[in-house]
Amino acid sequence: MNSKKIFITGASGCIGHYMAETLIQQTNHELYLLVRNPDKLKFDWQARDGVNIIKGDMREIDRHAELLQTIDVAILAATAWGGTQEVFDVNVNKTLRLIQLLSPQTCQQVIYFSTASILGQDNQLLKEAGEIGTDYIRSKYDCMVQLSNLTNVPPITALYPTLVLGGDANKPVSHLSSGVPQVARWINLIRWFKADGSFHFIHGADIAKIVHYLVDRPPASPEKQDLVLGTPPITANEAVEQACEYLHKKIWFRITLSPQLAEFFIWLFRIQVAAWDRFCISYRHFTYQNYINPEIIGQQSYCGTIADMLKTSGIKDS
Repeated sequence: MNSKKIFITGASGCIGHYMAETLIQQTNHELYLLVRNPDKLKFDWQARDGVNIIKGDMREIDRHAELLQTIDVAILAATAWGGTQEVFDVNVNKTLRLIQLLSPQTCQQVIYFSTASILGQDNQLLKEAGEIGTDYIRSKYDCMVQLSNLTNVPPITALYPTLVLGGDANKPVSHLSSGVPQVARWINLIRWFKADGSFHFIHGADIAKIVHYLVDRPPASPEKQDLVLGTPPITANEAVEQACEYLHKKIWFRITLSPQLAEFFIWLFRIQVAAWDRFCISYRHFTYQNYINPEIIGQQSYCGTIADMLKTSGIKDS
């Protein structure tokens, strides 16, 4: 397969590490990794020729205009999480600017990372995400609205990861994975409750498999395509049951954790709940249509079950 020039942002993050490592080890593509601090890279970027580290900041993306005109595929995973001004500047303004700096004649596709949190169950934009979401959520919502209005740009594939797992000694740990050990420690209490809710999840290693697949298969249409990344949906009760089975914990009875009871606990323990958090508590079912994972594209998932989630998070089954 012909070598491509691939520009990647966000390589120092959890998902970025899995993507960069996969593309380094499993392709001969020429990679250009834009990173603010190369010291944060835990993968061996010198494992082969053709891997170029560009020390720079998304806020100065115009400096790389000449290089961007020659790029075949752009993978945009860089994200600012905190500070309202930086979040909107990086996640919206500079992301859009980067896409506009690409050549529509040369660039085969843009693979842009959004988040499933801005979508409703019909895979359409969720208005509450744009109205009461965190700065991060609102920035992703705004970027998606503006992406849809761009003209004369390469084909865009928007990826919407659901709950992201990942991280080990050689990769940054995702926010979700960092909390899994605590859930395991509290399983003796959690197992006595049941709740109405459902969700998908996806591991960074599986996201990397999908990105690798997409890089080698440019879109046939110039129309933007939207792909939700996630395992088949699972209910909260099923997740607890499968976790208990993995940890050899029996469930004798369960108390329904209703929204009213959740509100009571919030009041009792003086928990600070923002408007977006309260919306998520009431929304409950963060599930989507037409999701994709390695199984859908004929590959084996690295982490497709709750048992896999616990195992990859270092939780032993005894």
